[in-house]
Amino acid sequence: MARRTTIANRWFLKCFSAVLAALVLLDIVLYCVFRMYFYNTVEQALRSELNIISTVITGYYSNSVNSAVSYDEQARTAVESFTKKDLMELMVINSDGEVIITSSGFEPPGEYTMPDYEAAKQSEDGIASYSGYQAGGEKVMAVTELLQTGSGDFTAARVVTSLEKADYQLGIVMVVVVLISAAVILLILTLGLYFIRSIVIPLRQIGANAQKIAQGDFKVSIEYKTDDELGELVKVFNYMAGELENTEKLKNDFTSSVSHELRTPLTAIKGWSETIAQSLDDRQTVKKGMRIISDETARLSDMVEELLDFSRIQSGRFNLSKENMDIFAELTDAVIMYSQKAQIDAKTILYSEPEAVVTIYGDRNRIRQVFVNIIDNALKYTGDGGVVRIETLVAPGKVKICVEDNGCGIAREDLPKVKGMYYKANNNVRGSGIGLAVADEIVSAHGGTLEIKSEEGQYTRVEITLPVAKKEE
Repeated sequence: MARRTTIANRWFLKCFSAVLAALVLLDIVLYCVFRMYFYNTVEQALRSELNIISTVITGYYSNSVNSAVSYDEQARTAVESFTKKDLMELMVINSDGEVIITSSGFEPPGEYTMPDYEAAKQSEDGIASYSGYQAGGEKVMAVTELLQTGSGDFTAARVVTSLEKADYQLGIVMVVVVLISAAVILLILTLGLYFIRSIVIPLRQIGANAQKIAQGDFKVSIEYKTDDELGELVKVFNYMAGELENTEKLKNDFTSSVSHELRTPLTAIKGWSETIAQSLDDRQTVKKGMRIISDETARLSDMVEELLDFSRIQSGRFNLSKENMDIFAELTDAVIMYSQKAQIDAKTILYSEPEAVVTIYGDRNRIRQVFVNIIDNALKYTGDGGVVRIETLVAPGKVKICVEDNGCGIAREDLPKVKGMYYKANNNVRGSGIGLAVADEIVSAHGGTLEIKSEEGQYTRVEITLPVAKKEE
C-alpha cells in the first residue's frame, strides 16, 4: 500500500527545501563577499607597504648620484631593516627574475615561482598581485612592483604574507553565518510543527468527522479554538453537522408520521371491507361501509398525490400548466368543499365571495391545491367552536388571500420552520408535514409569496400574494 502524501509532508518538503536552498545560496554568496573583503584588505595593506618601500628604494637611487654612499648598500640596508618582517616578507628581484635579497635573510627554494612578478612586467602600471599556494603548501598573497631605477640588481620589489590569519578570520565569520542559518532552519522546523498542530490536525479532525457523518453519525463536533479562517471553517462544519442531525430527525419523524397517516385509512378500508363481507344482507351497514371506504380512499389518494408532489419538488420535476383563471372562483370552490366538514366539526368558515373577477396566469389545479391545503390546516388546528376567516384584497398588480384561524397557533421558535420540508409543529394533529412546503413551492412558482404569522394559543394567519395576469398573458 502506497504511503499517503499529506499536506504537512508536502508543505515541509517544499518549504524546507526552498528555505534550505536559499540559505545555502546565501552562505555561498556571503563566503565570497567576506573572502573578497578579507583578501582585498590584505592586498591593500601589501600594496600600501610596497608603495612606501619602492619610494624609499627609488629615492636611494636618486640620492646616490651625488652621494659617496653606494645605492646598493642603501637598498640592502633598507630591505634588511624592514620593520614589518613579522607580518610580511620583503624581497628584491634583479633583471634576471631572481630574488637577490629578502628581509628574512633566507633565499627562496629553487622551485619558487612568482606569478605576480611575471604579471607586473606585462601590466601597464608595473604592479600585480597573486594569491595561492607556494611549493611548500602554504597559502600566501604577494604583490610585486617594478622599480624605476637604472640598476639591474634592483629591478622589482615584492612583499609576501601568509593568508593563514585571513582564512582563520574568514572561518570564524562563516561559522557564525552557518550557526545563524542553522537557527533559521530550526525556526522553520518549529513553525512547521506549529503549522501542523494548528492547521493540519484540525483539518484531519474535520476529515475524520466528515467520514462519520457520511456513515450516519451526525452528533460529531470539533472544538472551536481559534478566531480565524480555520475557526470559521470549524464553526461552519459544526453548524452543518447540527443541521444534518436536525434534518435526519425531521426525516425520521416524517417517515413515522406518513406511515401512521397511511396506515389509518388503510386500517379503516380493511376493517370495513371485512365488515361488509360478513354483512352483505345488511344494506345500511354496506352503505355506511362503502361511504367510509370511499372517503378513506380519497383521503389516501390525496396523501399519495401530496407525496408525489413532494418527490417532484425534490427532484426538480415540478411542472405547471398555466392559463388565465379566475382566482376567486377556485377559492370559492375550496371553501364550499370544506363548508360541510366545518359544520360537522362544529366550526365556522367566514367568507364572502368577492363580486369582482380577478384573473391570474397560473395552474388552476395547483392553485386550488394551495387553498385546500391552507383551509384544511386551519380547520385541523382549530378546536370545536373555532372560526376560520377568509379575506381577499385586490391591489394594483397583485391579489392577496388571507386565511386566519383562532386555533392553537404556532410557537415562536417553530414559525420559521413550518414551511420547511418534513417539519411538523404539532405531532398530535394528523398530516404528513409537507403540505405547507408544497403550497409554498406552488405559490413561489407562480411568482407569489406565502407568509405565515402566528401567536401561540391565539391565532394563525396565512397570507398568499399572487401577481395579477398581465395583458400579454
